Amino acid sequence: MTYQIKEQELLNRFIAYAKENTRSNEANADQVPSSPNQVAFAKKLVEELTTLGFSDVSYNKKDSFVTATIPATDDSKNYPTIGFFAHVDTADFNAENVQPQIIENYDGSVIPLGDSGYVLDPDEFDSLNKYVGQTLITTDGTTLLGADDKAGIAEIVTAGKYLIDHPEIKHGEVKVAFGPDEEIGVGADRFDVEGFAADFAYTMDGGPLGELEFETFHAASAVIEVAGKNIHPGSAKDLMINALQVAIDIHNQLPENERPENTEGREGFFHLMGMDGNVEAAKSTYIIRDHDRQQFENRKAAIQAAADNLNEFYGRKIATVTLNDQYYNMGEIIEKDMRPVTLAENAFAAVNIQPDIIAVRGGTDGSKLTYMGLPTPNLFAGGENMHGRFEYVSLQTMVKATEVILAIVEGAGDYDRL
Repeated sequence: MTYQIKEQELLNRFIAYAKENTRSNEANADQVPSSPNQVAFAKKLVEELTTLGFSDVSYNKKDSFVTATIPATDDSKNYPTIGFFAHVDTADFNAENVQPQIIENYDGSVIPLGDSGYVLDPDEFDSLNKYVGQTLITTDGTTLLGADDKAGIAEIVTAGKYLIDHPEIKHGEVKVAFGPDEEIGVGADRFDVEGFAADFAYTMDGGPLGELEFETFHAASAVIEVAGKNIHPGSAKDLMINALQVAIDIHNQLPENERPENTEGREGFFHLMGMDGNVEAAKSTYIIRDHDRQQFENRKAAIQAAADNLNEFYGRKIATVTLNDQYYNMGEIIEKDMRPVTLAENAFAAVNIQPDIIAVRGGTDGSKLTYMGLPTPNLFAGGENMHGRFEYVSLQTMVKATEVILAIVEGAGDYDRL
């Protein structure tokens, strides 16, 4: 399949999106959305989609999702209704006054990031060597770029406009959705899956060219609160209970090698995110991750057991553990019907991409959407070094992601035979 994607249009759209500060705010995770700037951007998307000719464009105040439809052009086949998702928020890094740099025909050398003093050096970031001759969009070294997930939004909007402008392409109904707060793990919680009425969907929220993901971590958070007893250190023997030390003692019972910095692939971990307090009271926060359900449950049990051991040692409950499941491995659901994955693989082949099928060491909105009844694998959007000043994206990779969307839509006429 050959599609004539207008690179400059896609580039301009992405740059405009990247300049919008849509950073989410975990401190306001109980609000929808967590930051007002996400609403402002969502309303701009509503205006844009309406102008471009999308149908049924709306902004839902209850979940802060923008949704729209591209009507079917062919009723001769039993096409599934396909959804495409991207999130509007960016990660917890400076997102104010984003000034993207455009590096045309990248020559493989060191890229200065504005006047910040930071550089993208291929000796440090080996991924740069894949993009010689391509157009790269980078930061100026003072902010993130926001390719996670402004690249995904730009690709979906560009593909949707292409379908609207080319009604000769035969396809079924296509739905799009752009939502908040994925970066703080709550964006999809309130999404109206039933009202969206898609048979399956894809998140355009992956990284480099070729990523196709349908397995994620199982994820939980753990908060350990310790109540201590402060006694003058000169007379503390057998009386003081140092809450900070107890928190350390609990942590030291966890496997030392099962931390993010020591794991890869399908290996799970305990990640200490924060520890604060004093002798009287201390709190530790963790995230727990594993691809295997039983190992995931074992990890949660290990956190509880570590606290229980200290409670037993002191003869009373001084440590309290609060566990909260965040999302689950969507592979447990998707593997029951692999047609969305097969359709994506066929689309990759149609536009000459070799799929890189990996288990995500993280999660996407697709994790939650899948367990809410909408199977949603994840596809590459192109970002590299995401969530910080060294983030960049290739324009040519974004073009390929747009082509994949179109190939999925066009290839879905054979879905029942997959």
